[in-house]
Amino acid sequence: MRRPFALLAAALLTGALAVPASAADGDEKFTIKDPRITESSGLAASRQHPGIYWTHNDSDDGAYLYAVDSATGETVATITMSGVGSPRDVEAISIGPDNQIYVGDIGDNLGGTWPYVWIYRLPEPKNLRDQTIKATQYVVKYSDGARDAESLVVHPKTGRVYIVDKNEKGGHLYEGPARLSPSGSNTFRPVAAVPDLEATDATLSPDGEHLVVRSYFGAIAYDWNGGRIKKKERLGVPFLGQGESVTYTADGKKLMYGAEGADSPVEPQDAPGVGDSDSSSGSGSSASSESGGGGLTGNLKTGAIAAGVLLVVVLAVRGMRRRG
Repeated sequence: MRRPFALLAAALLTGALAVPASAADGDEKFTIKDPRITESSGLAASRQHPGIYWTHNDSDDGAYLYAVDSATGETVATITMSGVGSPRDVEAISIGPDNQIYVGDIGDNLGGTWPYVWIYRLPEPKNLRDQTIKATQYVVKYSDGARDAESLVVHPKTGRVYIVDKNEKGGHLYEGPARLSPSGSNTFRPVAAVPDLEATDATLSPDGEHLVVRSYFGAIAYDWNGGRIKKKERLGVPFLGQGESVTYTADGKKLMYGAEGADSPVEPQDAPGVGDSDSSSGSGSSASSESGGGGLTGNLKTGAIAAGVLLVVVLAVRGMRRRG
């Protein structure tokens, strides 16, 4: 009985030490390897599939979404959206409440000539496999006329949709109706200026308190302030080529920046405010919020488990020596 016990303890110790706490966090650099994805124009971190990022091509690709595993860079599911016709210029993707995926077919490379654009909404699948999912299509117009846009965010608590238009002189944050309607058109109205930035994508923090808008070569962080955004700081972004996408990680601790092109890289940077004394009240990891004030999380938790198993091994060895 001594040897099986010792072997079991050693196996537990090996398992505890071999699996890092951040293995499924999806906050490390990776490369999108799928040869079909050559114009990754939007990026959204899955909430229900750790380490998975949703992306799509810019235009002329069809109604497809791709689930990319950040651990390998490989596509693990391809979603074909039905019920949306032929997309024109898909530029953005965001995940809202109840794991609903919102896709922004909002680009207009002709400088704002389309009388309307579209948003598609579909449930994120619980099982990651190639499949067709019916989407709801919404017609979108702007209160001050047609425009080009590449940035769409959905508030994680209210489900309200926002768009930032793309203008080299700076644009505006547009607010949609409280609830999008699949019949008729949905009018988006400007609620705040986004100056000094040609917006190519945007992302809201998982707690809905912070907005980051990026351009090709920089980014700006804002306090959300109920949609009446307040500028917080200017951010540097990694140079990856044609910088088109950004998303918060699922735990809100990092920003993941992406670019167009074959074998395009996705690189992390610390999210603004992470590590500040007041950041613990913001978007921490789900493990820390669920474990209570005295809980152990991340590497500390793994270390504690490993230390416990090590103690069991030591005591077992000592017991065997005494009996031998």
